[in-house]
Formats: sequence, C-alpha cells, structure tokens
Amino acid sequence: MTNIKKMLGAGIAVASLLGFAACGSSSSTKSSEPKEAKLTVWAASEDQAKSDSWLPTMEEAFKKAHPEYKITFKNAVVAPPDASKTVKQDAKAAADVYLFANDQLGDLVQANAIGELSDDAVAQVKQQDAEPLIQSVTAQNGKMYGVPFTGNTWFMYYDKSKFTDEDVKSLDAMLAKGKVAFNVANAWYLPGFYLDGNMSLFGEKSNDGKAGIKLSDKAAAITKYLVKLVANKNFVMDNDEGAGLAAIQNHTADAFFSGSWQANDVKKALGANYAAAQLPKFKTEAGEFQMKSFAGSKAVAYNPNSKAARIAAKFAAFLGSKESQKKYYELQNTIPSDKSLADIVKGDPAAVAQMNTIANTSVLQPTIAEMGSFWDPTKTFGTALANKEINEGNAAAKTADWAKGFEAALSK
Repeated sequence: MTNIKKMLGAGIAVASLLGFAACGSSSSTKSSEPKEAKLTVWAASEDQAKSDSWLPTMEEAFKKAHPEYKITFKNAVVAPPDASKTVKQDAKAAADVYLFANDQLGDLVQANAIGELSDDAVAQVKQQDAEPLIQSVTAQNGKMYGVPFTGNTWFMYYDKSKFTDEDVKSLDAMLAKGKVAFNVANAWYLPGFYLDGNMSLFGEKSNDGKAGIKLSDKAAAITKYLVKLVANKNFVMDNDEGAGLAAIQNHTADAFFSGSWQANDVKKALGANYAAAQLPKFKTEAGEFQMKSFAGSKAVAYNPNSKAARIAAKFAAFLGSKESQKKYYELQNTIPSDKSLADIVKGDPAAVAQMNTIANTSVLQPTIAEMGSFWDPTKTFGTALANKEINEGNAAAKTADWAKGFEAALSK
C-alpha cells in the first residue's frame, strides 16, 4: 500500500494543476476563499465502506495536503451510474463532489450541475488520458467537465495455451486454431466490426446530431464476413445471458469478448492460462479492418452550486489525479485511466487489455440524445445475423435496411 506522505509529494502537485474554471487564480479570489467547508461527496458504497476505503483515505490525504482549510466531509452512497438522476432532482442541494458516468454529461451540463474545467485542468486531462476518454468529458458545447479516473469498454479474454501473442492480433488466425465466442445480437458489441471507418456516428467528434449515422460502401462486405463468422464451426454464439463466459468456464470456447467486470470469473476459469488483449483485426473481401469497441469513462466532478465551490473543485481535482487513481487501484482494483500508470497494472491482464483497448482499438461512445436512435435498429440487425436470417445473398440489402432503420429512428 502506498505511503500517504510519500504519495502526496507528487500527487498534490498534479492535483493543484487541475484547477477548475470556477477556481480563479487571482489574489482577490484567494483572499475571499472560505477557510472552513463542509463537503458532501457522493460515491459508490464500496468506495466508502470502511475507514481505509479509497474515498476516506483520499479525504484524509487531502486534509493533510491542505492544512489551510478546515474541512468536514460527509459521504453518501450515490454510485456513478445514478449521479445524473439524483443531481437533477435539485442541483443546488446535490453533492459538492460526485463521481459520474460520462454518458450523463449532457444532462449534467443542461442542469448546471457540473463545473467546467480550467485551461490547466484541460491540459492535465489531455496529458493523462487517451483521446476517447478526453472526448468522453467534452460536452456538445466543446468545453470539458470532470476528470476521468477509469475507463469503460470491452476487450478480449483468451486461453493462452490455445493462442500465441501473434495469433490474438488476428480473429481469423484465432478461428483457425480454436473456438471464439462473440455476442453478435448485442447492440453494444456488434458495432465493433464496423467502427474502423465503416460506420460514422454523429460527425468527427461524435456530438453533431444533424450528421446522423452513416454506413460506408464497405459495410456490406463486413456483413458478409459476419455471416461467415456465424456459420464457422469454431464460432460460439454468446448472448446477454452469459453464454460466452459459460463456454469459457466449461472449456467449449477458448476466447470471448467482455469487460473488466468479468475478470475474476475468467481468471478463475482459465487459471494459469488466463490472458486478455486489445481487439484483433479481421479480413473481408473489401480489405482488412480493426475491431473497435465503444469506450467511455467514469469521472470526478464538482458542483458549481456548492457553497465552497473552490475547495470542492480542488478536491475533485485531487480525486482524479494520478496518485488518487493509483491508490484506487491498490485498494479496490479500479483500473486507472491515467496512461502513466500502465506499469503498475502490468501484472493484471484485464487492466492492461482495457488500457490498451481504449488507447488503440476503441472509439468514443456518443453521449448525445440522438444516440438513443442507434440501439434498437442495431439490435434488430444483430439478432437477424444471430438467427441466420441474413446470408451472403441478401447481406447488402439487409445492410441497406439497417442504414434506413437509423434514418427512420432519427426522424421521429
């Protein structure tokens, strides 16, 4: 466990840079800054369950780093997925600092419940995170809010007794040597085959609703590839009920695609042969493409309505700092988003795979309201693939119908 005093030397310097827009640097602002503050902090129950859990640990570290303040922390259980819903009930009465999932960003900005990052904070996040995570805290107005502390995506687990390091770079090479499971019918996973330049979601920055959802002229070739994949004797159909993990556990599959939430189950099933990697490439009649997963983040924010907004912003910055992420991983195995922490997770296959996937084989999952029109047409299309209703003969027409489904959904 990292010594707190040793940690503060580097960590506080980083956190100090992470000033927020509400936290000006003028002497007049500093002189009027309150010296006492009561900060309410929202986080998941596991983050605060014990006195030595991550959140209380970092609160004590922050107090030691800032003896000029007299801070009383009050913690409450509001997990990141629930932050927006709870904050919006009354932004002025909500927590001073909270953790949130980035797909809530638009709602939080609209509710005036999240503070904008300052120039220093923007520079820090850009230094700290891969591009998809930088974009994950960039709102439709082009401004940045919140500091990512972990990513969210899916990657590949595999049995390393079946596949070499070179094999796992190619899905086709893997299918030639072992059995691979994939959830074709799931609308979060299926796009992984189309996102390497063959599916455009709401413009270059994924935040232009008017740009819509477009499929390239090579998308039909990818659909044909998927038809062949589903028919391959070495393909195992995963589903939302966990068929892929079950196949790994009973050794009827040698690889499958999921996220860090299933790392412990996969590790238990594969034992010494447990491995994970970023996504592979695959070859179609239209060329070779890289599988790419949707990525997002969980981040730390402060409430601009706080009575002690400046101190809240400093603490939010501290919670998102490199050293805080390091402590989070050490205490609770939360995979950091900070690229410079790659060395501390190098013995953790899932953590390495997640960080590599976000950096190299992912795209930002759009968070604008129009993204709601994406899921149903994609699930319908994926289900048709899984049920073998799509074949090589009708692949082009079915792909065109999928594109029309997006247009129809967006026009409602």
